[in-house]
Amino acid sequence: MMSKLKKVSLIVISAFYVLSGSNHFMNPANYLSIIPPYLPLHEVINYAAGVAEICGGILLLFSATRNFAARGIIFMLIAFMPAHIYMIQQAPMQMGTATITPFIAWLRIPLQVLLIWWAYSFTLKTKKSIIESSLSTGK
Repeated sequence: MMSKLKKVSLIVISAFYVLSGSNHFMNPANYLSIIPPYLPLHEVINYAAGVAEICGGILLLFSATRNFAARGIIFMLIAFMPAHIYMIQQAPMQMGTATITPFIAWLRIPLQVLLIWWAYSFTLKTKKSIIESSLSTGK
């Protein structure tokens, strides 16, 4: 059984990814500007990222797909690192109406680490769930 705090955390992170993913479709120019020029097919990358974020956010909500979704989100966040490094190299820069200063660009790296940790937290079984699963299997 998931604690209330863990449930709220799950809903928040799921909503975050669904909304962030949707933004890739509503404001693609924001994301196209941070895709490094050495990567091909910027539009495809942007829309694929949007789909991945939306799917990850939705799949986190179901216990049967939560582990898969959390690991997929971790992989996705690692795959986004070239964009964050490119932002650091290009700062100050515009991302839509927001000005990304060098400080903000650098701040996005530890934010990615925090988001990776947050997703990883949904792959961990609590002590109680480990005990419950071992009792139900007779181990």
